[in-house]
Amino acid sequence: MIAVKSFAGQRVALFGLGGSGLATALALKAGGADVVAWDDNPVSIDKAAGEGIATQDLRGADWAQFAALILSPGVPLTHPKPHWTVEAASAAGVPIIGDVELFCRERQSVAPDAPLIAITGTNGKSTTTALIAHILSASGRDAQMGGNIGRAVLTLDPPAPGRVYVVECSSYQIDLAPGLNPTVGILLNLTPDHLDRHGSMEHYAAIKERLVAASSTAVIGVDDAWCEAIADRVALSGRSVIRIARHRPIGDGFYVEGSRIIRAEGGLPQLFVDLDGIPTLRGTHNGQNACAAIAACLSIGVSPDEIRAGLASFPGLKHRMQPVGRRGGVVFVNDSKATNAEAAAPALSSFARIYWIAGGVPKEGGIESLREFFPRIARAYLIGQAADAFAATIGDAIPVDRAGTLEAAVAHAAADATAAGEEAAVLLSPACASFDQYKNFELRGEAFVAHVATLEGVTMLI
Repeated sequence: MIAVKSFAGQRVALFGLGGSGLATALALKAGGADVVAWDDNPVSIDKAAGEGIATQDLRGADWAQFAALILSPGVPLTHPKPHWTVEAASAAGVPIIGDVELFCRERQSVAPDAPLIAITGTNGKSTTTALIAHILSASGRDAQMGGNIGRAVLTLDPPAPGRVYVVECSSYQIDLAPGLNPTVGILLNLTPDHLDRHGSMEHYAAIKERLVAASSTAVIGVDDAWCEAIADRVALSGRSVIRIARHRPIGDGFYVEGSRIIRAEGGLPQLFVDLDGIPTLRGTHNGQNACAAIAACLSIGVSPDEIRAGLASFPGLKHRMQPVGRRGGVVFVNDSKATNAEAAAPALSSFARIYWIAGGVPKEGGIESLREFFPRIARAYLIGQAADAFAATIGDAIPVDRAGTLEAAVAHAAADATAAGEEAAVLLSPACASFDQYKNFELRGEAFVAHVATLEGVTMLI
């Protein structure tokens, strides 16, 4: 745990006592702050009280007594309307920040030279974060990985010289971290997402831009117009910018050419590494992730050979194009983290023949953008709330099985793929949120793995 001392001896309000919120309350208390916490969920309040955190309904609090409101990232800051704690804090002139901001202040105070690599983007950020942390760890460095992936950032080991932090940042976390100043900031891509929480694409993009605008070195994907404009603005501000691309060659930076990662300097391209044969880095989307990881690691002094060795040994990310089992020529792939169509596209583009399990709580736009991949799909197995809408979009283009549940979908897809006697993937890539049937995408992915494990003759790969 990182004891947060920036509010030692001061009273702070904290709202949101989920996993990261409780960790933040404990970190503040360990650093000497007087924490008053609250949540809409009585179970979370009781759990915090059991950990020795003072709890009080903040609706009746005197907000003038607080030095800050520490807000969990899942709580609305601006849209669709500010949370009532935000309104109360703003009326009293109380600063509103989150756990990433607390981490940044502690790092700045204790070990400002400890490298911080911060990663954001609409898609790919978790894989990129895990890949960077793996490369660093494989090279013998002390890599601390957390933030929007795995561990809450304040549960990591305390800042120290030589310790490298690899932190995935959601737009919500960036919005609550005005002091975020990474050694290397990565912005992979931008497509419409979470607009209910940000109001517009312009606001969403502006929040993401903050991360790279304050970085010593900015690594920015330039395949979409939003990020290309951001790269130009950050470069004009005098920051060092490394551009990366997955769809086209660029004159300076890193780009993807098939399975090859090309490094270009002054218009001269040179092969950096070939990812062919690394199953966990399959597809051009993973080429982009590799480009970002390579650029970031080179920027903090990791050697090219160390990077290549780390890429080759990368075990992959759970729930992201994760091969979990095999039966004959059929591989079962857990891509539960694909919670929108844009996130599902990489997996659908990576296999020639697919038995596709999709559905859940649909996102805006549905799956119309995935139509180009329909010729690869032997049959679609639809589950959850989105089943009717997805079936309507698919129409007669693909045979449809309205499986309803994930368990039924796995059984039906496995039987059909095996009967076909072809090399194929049974792919869970839902293009939907999970909340109709599962609390989160992790539990959905674990359920998929469990169902695959019950199939006769399957060899599990994890």
